[in-house]
Amino acid sequence: MQASNTTPIRVLTVDDSASMRALLLGALTSRGFAVEQCEDGQEALEWLASNEVDVIITDINMPRLDGFGLIEKLRTSALHAERPILVLTTESSDEKKQRARNAGATGWIVKPFDADKLTAALRRVIH
Repeated sequence: MQASNTTPIRVLTVDDSASMRALLLGALTSRGFAVEQCEDGQEALEWLASNEVDVIITDINMPRLDGFGLIEKLRTSALHAERPILVLTTESSDEKKQRARNAGATGWIVKPFDADKLTAALRRVIH
């Protein structure tokens, strides 16, 4: 349902699971999104230092730099202070959700994700 004459929404997915990255890539590219991928928060920070996206989807539990750390670091940067960041994780505790909100997360989606609901959430935070 991509509008004509528009550039695709650029999404960065950050997840240490290769299978989850593959699921996200397939689900999002088939719905018209331009997808870039990183394996953890540290790689995402390095990639974002010289690249642009419209929205970030991050896991919480990752090596080197977890999702909380990634969100906190991005929110200290003027470039990323307002960028939508969705958390996509198996975690569902209220404490973790609150911690993500406090760090600056825009939204929270529990795995396994529904591709249509994820697409709707992405479009909601972009517009």
